[in-house]
Amino acid sequence: MKMWYERIRELREDLPVKKSQSEVAKDLKITQRKLSYIETGKTEPSIEDMIRICEYYGVSSDYILGLAEK
Repeated sequence: MKMWYERIRELREDLPVKKSQSEVAKDLKITQRKLSYIETGKTEPSIEDMIRICEYYGVSSDYILGLAEK
């Protein structure tokens, strides 16, 4: 089973138009370092960050947490 941070990283990597961490971080209004830490599991996203991530990628938090399929 994939970890939540792996799913977040894969969502960015699977975008139809490739975007760097810096580009996605700017869109999410967080730093590139914070996104890097989230994508590697070094830190957990805040509730506000999780909401923005879900809205940005068009997925539910259940998907990111591994409780539901896309």
